[in-house]
Amino acid sequence: MTAIGVATPWAASTDELVAAAGTDAESGLAAEEAAARLADDGPNEIAEEPPIPWWTRLGRQFTDPLVLLLLVAIAISVLAWWTDGSESVPLEAIVIAAIVALNAGIGYWQEVKAVAAVDALRRLSATHATVVRDGRPHRIVTAELVVGDIIELAEGDAVGADCRLVSAATLHVAEASLTGESEPVTKQATTPLDPETPLGDRTNMVFNGTAVVRGRGVGVVVATAMDSEIGRIASMLDQGDADETPLEAQVSWLGRRLGIAVVVLSAVVVGAVVATADDRSFATVVDALLVGVSLAVAAVPEGLPAILSVVLALGVQRMAREQAIVKRLSSVETLGSASVICTDKTGTLTRSEMTIVRVATPSGTVAVTGVGYRPVGHLEQDGERVTDERLIRAVEHVVAAGSLVNDASLHRDAEGGWKIQGDPTEAAFVVAAAKLREDDEPLDFPRIAEIPFSSERRRMTTVHEDVSRRRGTDYVLIMKGAPDVVLERCAHELVDERVVPLTPERRAQIGAAADTFAEQALRTIAVAHLPLDAAPDELDDTDEAELVHLGVVGILDPPRPEAATAVAEAHAAGIRVIMLTGDHPVTAARIGAELGIYGSDGAGDRGVTGQELAAMDDDEFAAVIADESVFARVAPEHKLRIVEQLQRDGGIVAMTGDGVNDAPALRRADIGVAMGVNGTEVSKEAADMILADDNFATILRAVREGREIFSDIRKVVRYLLSSNGGEVLVMFVGVLAAGALGLRSVGAEQAVPLLAAQILWINLLTDGALALALGVDPAVERVMERRPRRLTDRVVDGEMLGHIGLIAVVAAIAALAAIDLGLPGGLLPEVSGTVDLDTARTMAFTTLVLGQICNAFNARSSRRSAFVRPFENRLMWIAVGVTVVLQIAVVHLPFMQSAFDTAPLSVAQWATTIALASTLLWADEVWKWWLRRGETAQPASAAG
Repeated sequence: MTAIGVATPWAASTDELVAAAGTDAESGLAAEEAAARLADDGPNEIAEEPPIPWWTRLGRQFTDPLVLLLLVAIAISVLAWWTDGSESVPLEAIVIAAIVALNAGIGYWQEVKAVAAVDALRRLSATHATVVRDGRPHRIVTAELVVGDIIELAEGDAVGADCRLVSAATLHVAEASLTGESEPVTKQATTPLDPETPLGDRTNMVFNGTAVVRGRGVGVVVATAMDSEIGRIASMLDQGDADETPLEAQVSWLGRRLGIAVVVLSAVVVGAVVATADDRSFATVVDALLVGVSLAVAAVPEGLPAILSVVLALGVQRMAREQAIVKRLSSVETLGSASVICTDKTGTLTRSEMTIVRVATPSGTVAVTGVGYRPVGHLEQDGERVTDERLIRAVEHVVAAGSLVNDASLHRDAEGGWKIQGDPTEAAFVVAAAKLREDDEPLDFPRIAEIPFSSERRRMTTVHEDVSRRRGTDYVLIMKGAPDVVLERCAHELVDERVVPLTPERRAQIGAAADTFAEQALRTIAVAHLPLDAAPDELDDTDEAELVHLGVVGILDPPRPEAATAVAEAHAAGIRVIMLTGDHPVTAARIGAELGIYGSDGAGDRGVTGQELAAMDDDEFAAVIADESVFARVAPEHKLRIVEQLQRDGGIVAMTGDGVNDAPALRRADIGVAMGVNGTEVSKEAADMILADDNFATILRAVREGREIFSDIRKVVRYLLSSNGGEVLVMFVGVLAAGALGLRSVGAEQAVPLLAAQILWINLLTDGALALALGVDPAVERVMERRPRRLTDRVVDGEMLGHIGLIAVVAAIAALAAIDLGLPGGLLPEVSGTVDLDTARTMAFTTLVLGQICNAFNARSSRRSAFVRPFENRLMWIAVGVTVVLQIAVVHLPFMQSAFDTAPLSVAQWATTIALASTLLWADEVWKWWLRRGETAQPASAAG
């Protein structure tokens, strides 16, 4: 990259910068030199990440421990099928392979769609710019800009590179997407700044990706592509790899533990089968391995990944109806687990619509109701609507005059919404005037002269012809600007339609009113006028004297009306809310206090700035992040560092934002939430979730949905693991105690209680329909009254593990009892009247299926009885009906009997299996009754 030799261009003079860049402020670069630099430096584009080959993405889907275990099961199943002569279809291998392939396809599709943030950054910078080369202006694509180019900026232009200004005239640049500053920044060209000046205060610089709202300027390009501020953010985005979500981490942990357990149990069982076999041939070993596969199939909830995907996908649909669009399925659960929400201010907690909320006039101070650009509102004083006509007229004079000394406009878009064009602060006057005007006719005051606003003058003055002679003269001069500047040029004020001298006491009162507004974090602007009998020949500073002071307005970007309620709900749910903004500390502190972000414990009483954070060591930084909740003037690296510190402290962090400056933190957070209406494409692509209505309150609705989804996931996991645990114990105990159960007395080739195909049928039938019904079960517990779960919390905690163990043991006892009752030579007396092994296995097989139906109702809640609102989930009863019908079919239809080695059951045998299966329900009811004894409410922790 061509270097300019100046590390901090905002701290150098324009002459130094122009010389260092090897250019000329008047004629720019020569075309040949620009072409040479472009060839050396490359295009002014954001670097793209190297594409990941599709086979690499696909291969990642097969690294999960559960998937690897199933692949081994497929291989052994195929080996057993081949050893038996390959005469039948390898049903087990085909079904398991189909499940693995389905899960891999879902994961691959999610990954392909999720990551596109750097591409969005590149698209954001693909604009055009006017440059001076060879002494003439040229319109080129910004990709062709090089260091040293002289850029001409005009209202409406997008800035294509980082530039040090050479000249500026009333130049205002919207930098909210880069710095978070809610108001357009006034730019100046001459004064060098301190080298330590933060990004948001570099008023002699303009940056790639921002936009000119007003005025014009000329700048010299000092950084392009990845050297620009937006490029630096893209670099951080590349480095901020997205971590696996808490749910993904928990499923991985669960998979690893299950894998270890299955390997150990399978090895023990295979060893036992081989050791007790009369013939230890290769076929016997393969048969033993098939028993091990049966045990693995029983242990592994192979339907879990698919069921989780379906549960999350249905949750995504419900969240979409709540205006929350999720790009990554597992992000649904993550938001429900969030313990901290880091939110931007502008456009997220606030409306990003500058609004006049207070007006101080000689006749009194009033509040203006209504927020945003919709011109609906009225005047209030002490909470009551103003009816005093004198006060109303005084306020009308202020806002009407302010709307004339103004370049903004208000209009309706195609959807009927209200939009502004121009400076948002100026638009606030236009909107306020429209609120108070009874008709929609514009004021008939054509402008005939003006002195534009500048940072040096701190005021704007215009002269208008009074066509309707409302003020009794032909012309009127109007000024708006900083209160002290305007007041200095006033000799009178308008009191009850009369012009009276401005006394020292009144000057002090006007200054005090402006100070009060400023202390309330309002932007203050004063308005004055001067009726003229004739238009000045040439308007200059000498005409700005002896004005009539009209009043002072207080402007703010108002909080969303529902934001305070949402913050309170977050605190009640144990979620900490932190504001990260590039705006002024006073403004940030006011919004934080108004919305209650400081928390119910009162922690924090001021905003911490980015400069203060940068000066802290790691220990100081960690202490401040733990205590404070409002951070102002923060740069992208500060947001990223804050998110990382919160994660180190054990928090599950949701980060909301709408600007380019939010993208790295959005990517690094456990879940990034972008604004859909006002958000940049960069933030949307970097985020996991997009709020379609830009409403902070929607986040809380999404949190509730996420918590309910996690509750449903726990139901599914509880159900699957307890059901599969029962199958494992049946196989494990059945093989080791085959003689005691009577399995060897009937001459079975394999002394196993269930066959692999039967176990697979159980898993496909009950682990499918019933688990899916649990995944959409209506909430029966108060999810928003719990603490957010910690990263260290397991999906399977101690209490759930005890419940799983209880159900697994009872299910195993019931199934083994069914076999024992059906075979001679067992522990229990034979009551079925048969010595047929297929019939005994069918009884055990059916007992497990019916038992899992009971277990599905058990799993609806960890503590509440299965008989509480049992008919609320209609899908559950449909799944029960389908399961029973299919089980009857597999027991009594001849072709199904051949496929699964089943035998028909008598009415008495069906009654026996039903009675044995119901023991799961009664055992679980006793367990829950014991847990409910002495149970007390567990309120969510206080935020902070």
